[in-house]
Amino acid sequence: MKRRICIIGAGPSGITALKNLKDKNLDVVVYDRNHEVGGNWIFSEDISHSSVFETTHIISSKTLSQYEDFTFDDFDTSVADYPSHDELRRYFQAYASNFQLYPFIEFRTTVKHCERISDQEWNITIVQDERERIEKFTDLVVCNGHHSVPRMPEYPGHFSGEFMHSHTYKKAAPFADKRVLVIGGGNSACDVAVETSRVSKKTSISWRRGYRIIPKFFFGLPSDIVGARSSWLPVKIRSWFNDRLLNIMLGKNKLYGLQEVKTKFGETHPTINDELLYKVRHGKVHPKVDIEKLDGTTVHFKDGTKEDFDVIIACTGYILKHSFFDPSLIDYSDGPVPLYLKMFHEAYHNLFFIGMFQPLGCIWPGSELQSKVLANYFTGEWKLPKNMKRLCEREITHPHYKQIKTPRHTITVDYHKFRKALLKELPKDWISKEPLKVSISA
Repeated sequence: MKRRICIIGAGPSGITALKNLKDKNLDVVVYDRNHEVGGNWIFSEDISHSSVFETTHIISSKTLSQYEDFTFDDFDTSVADYPSHDELRRYFQAYASNFQLYPFIEFRTTVKHCERISDQEWNITIVQDERERIEKFTDLVVCNGHHSVPRMPEYPGHFSGEFMHSHTYKKAAPFADKRVLVIGGGNSACDVAVETSRVSKKTSISWRRGYRIIPKFFFGLPSDIVGARSSWLPVKIRSWFNDRLLNIMLGKNKLYGLQEVKTKFGETHPTINDELLYKVRHGKVHPKVDIEKLDGTTVHFKDGTKEDFDVIIACTGYILKHSFFDPSLIDYSDGPVPLYLKMFHEAYHNLFFIGMFQPLGCIWPGSELQSKVLANYFTGEWKLPKNMKRLCEREITHPHYKQIKTPRHTITVDYHKFRKALLKELPKDWISKEPLKVSISA
């Protein structure tokens, strides 16, 4: 039977999957709900669309955030060290144009349901222009990302003000002259706190534990480029070294009135932000501990303090959910995720995931390598290992980092280690451009 492959999503992972499968002359169709490629890097104020904020810049440097088949220099040599969401949107669209991908993408199309009939057949229910139809495929490649279903926190009591998730936050202007409480210590939380502090009456940020705040630059270089210099070291030693360097450069959290970090480097996702500590020390963002309970507009904190707020913005992550699957088939919402190389299922050999991992770095360079492995699988140039059950179990029992048990950490990988693992599965005559060498000595 001739393969006919469905790809869900035309974001950064979906377009590289399409490009690499088309390189093998495979029959591929991509469905995407947006009007253009780029996924959540297409800024929109429509709250139904999971998009970046108005002021978002990527948190990994351009050197470690590019496709090897189409680098930022191939696109525009003037791109910033940390590109804006608009630069990235244009980069992804240039990638799609360069490799002539648009004829194979059906936009404004929602995938409603995916039914696996057999090892050689899927029934994919799609909706276009309010019309529903079923398309048949032999294989399904899921590239829809993992930032679409907000995870809301729950606290005793009730908040009578506006209680929202960062999913619906688009820009700071609506929060002018308001008392804002941001929940979370991750990248989104710190960005929201910094941005709202520019216009709000007061902005506070509530942490349930201490978080590492890593600046975007060390010694004049992007911090991930500095970190890459030690990528040859074992993860434990590298983590220890990076932790020491961070303490020397910034000092302890207590100097900023923030909770101390009690986890080892890598046990949680680091937060990349240059402005939060500046805003805290300038009295623009006010640190608070975890929430005890809610009472009207009053928030009670676990240190015994209380304060009134107009708005609470929960930057508490997303549920890893695929609404187009029956939960009996696929349900990773509570973890773990036993996929070999974060892409191959133990039993369903016509179902694949590209980009469903969270590196301590950028996703799409890894998605590109996953796509090359998948393309070789479809053509028979790469075979699934015979011990798939054990390898899938090992993905859970031997993570790159032994992280704390929270839903956010079920799909974490080390950027450099994951990259090396994927490169081992590619032909030895495939030459990597090794983007680490492009600007590490800049």
